[in-house]
Amino acid sequence: MIAPYTAFAGPKLLASGPLAEVAVAVKIATGGMTDPIIIFDNATGKSLDVDLRGSHREIVARLQPPTAAEPDAPAEPRGRGRPKLGVVAREITLLPRHWDWLAAQPGGASVALRKLVDEARRANGDRDRARKARDAAYHFMSTMAGDLPDFEEASRALFAADRRKFGELIAGWPDDIRDHIVRLAFTEHA
Repeated sequence: MIAPYTAFAGPKLLASGPLAEVAVAVKIATGGMTDPIIIFDNATGKSLDVDLRGSHREIVARLQPPTAAEPDAPAEPRGRGRPKLGVVAREITLLPRHWDWLAAQPGGASVALRKLVDEARRANGDRDRARKARDAAYHFMSTMAGDLPDFEEASRALFAADRRKFGELIAGWPDDIRDHIVRLAFTEHA
């Protein structure tokens, strides 16, 4: 599993781990660093802006997820549907023949659509995970290696899933950048 966040100081990996830990490591490092420091969300490969003002404790407090509502707190008015189950109403547009088919399914349109989505998620899970990993690697690669030799060819090899050629093309890149791209592209994400 790959850590959820990673910071780079120029071409060097500075820290990996939960966002609060990485942010504190960046805060500590900014005192003596001349290289630009960038924090990446490893699930997407995109850079993040993190507020590093204040003490380490203040940074960590800002980055903690909100806690669950107090039990004595007044509940928000409940809407229609099944909010306790996490059901979200949204609009979809289908052709009349699709609506006819859905209406004829046991349990109605909602049940049939949920079953179809679950089935597609199971059937395409590996392919979807590989696509997300490839996209994350590409976003990181664009930011950190966009001006390195063979970037365009390496991008094509990444999207063509030609791992051998991809490895050959990025072999001369800075070690930490190269290794992180490979981790993003070919390691299961948390």
